[in-house]
Amino acid sequence: MTRYCVIGAGAAGISTLEQLRTAGYEVDCYEKTDRVGGHWHTDYDALHLITSRDTTSFEGFPMPADYPHFPRRDQIREYLESYARAKGHYDIIRFNTPVESVVPVATDGPVGSAGWTVTLGTGERIDYDGVFIANGHLWDQKVPSIADDFTGTQVHSGSYRNTGDIEGTRVLVVGAGNSGCDLAVDAAQHRFDVDIVIREGVYFQPKSYFGVPRQEIGWMAQFTADEQDLVARLLAKVSIGEWNNYPGMPEPKHHTLAEGRTVVNNLLLYWLQHGRVSIRPGIARIEGQTVHFTDGSARDYDTILWATGFHPSLPFLDEDLIERSKGVPLRYAAGVVPQGLEKLYYIGLSAPRGPQIPVYGVQSKLAIRLVALHEQSSTGFAGVQAYLATLQEADDRIDIVRAVWNEQLADTERVLDAFAASRDVSGLATVGAEA
Repeated sequence: MTRYCVIGAGAAGISTLEQLRTAGYEVDCYEKTDRVGGHWHTDYDALHLITSRDTTSFEGFPMPADYPHFPRRDQIREYLESYARAKGHYDIIRFNTPVESVVPVATDGPVGSAGWTVTLGTGERIDYDGVFIANGHLWDQKVPSIADDFTGTQVHSGSYRNTGDIEGTRVLVVGAGNSGCDLAVDAAQHRFDVDIVIREGVYFQPKSYFGVPRQEIGWMAQFTADEQDLVARLLAKVSIGEWNNYPGMPEPKHHTLAEGRTVVNNLLLYWLQHGRVSIRPGIARIEGQTVHFTDGSARDYDTILWATGFHPSLPFLDEDLIERSKGVPLRYAAGVVPQGLEKLYYIGLSAPRGPQIPVYGVQSKLAIRLVALHEQSSTGFAGVQAYLATLQEADDRIDIVRAVWNEQLADTERVLDAFAASRDVSGLATVGAEA
């Protein structure tokens, strides 16, 4: 009997666990903390979904109808816990059990083709036919080296909880993604003096149009992805204006939402126009509590909030096994299959724009299709990764436009259809020869 391993019991992990169990596989799941839900337990208090309640749920398990359109962090945490309880996952997950290493079983074949040995924090070593990695990519905080020169208080967005973490009154937020804008807004709403570093122009998108969450505007579906991009930009232009309506905002270099970064946030723009937040360019250097900017200006700050992202870390894998580009693991099959490694599957490492929770089910179902191809082989190994490598370009994107990811997904399904058909034909030819 084959057996599989899931690492992590966040949203991606419990989604994967459900898909594997539904498909009838024997599976173990390891979670290093004592709870289900991953980062939703530790994110900042002001966090809300930027996608709507009714589009951001597990298959067949909607969020409670009394949740608001854009639920709070604690509501998402409770939703994830309720899903795990309803599906019986608490009986399967081994909590307080970190995975120390994942090592390919020795073989003369490709790396991973004989399975993987998982070593736990307890010292146990268990062989698995495949490993699903769902440890998340929002925990290993990325802070620029220039932070070492600041002598005031500094907190990364991954550690920030609320304005109680801020010392003094003068706050600089570095990073203008969704989290950075949230932190600037949180500080502004508590009447701190806030600056935010925005080095490059981005497109801002409201959460709703016509009082309806963006993802739920039904008539948008009649347009192509490029047309939807144009409509969204036009709607934003008439509702919140453009970059030059906000003092200090740099002009976006890209011409479409798909070509560059997009931020879903109404309130930063509100506080910019009310003077509670000001925009600063890039940082040139830091001396003590004085930050010097690339335009020649300088200002003293009591606290810096670093919203500078995370490293996509896989601490249990030997780095020599991981092919990376720009620090990110390279992958095939819409981000699921690591380059050069068989029978290993990434769930949640690709984050196509839009609702995330449904993505995990799609990714895990695709991975299970790959598992089935291996299991159908007489040797237990089908060379799926190697086949994908001949037909697809490895991708290093985590943030990826949904339409592009959908194309990758459809291409992978076509490739796997062809792979399965070729094996069927080969098998029939073998049977015919034996007859």
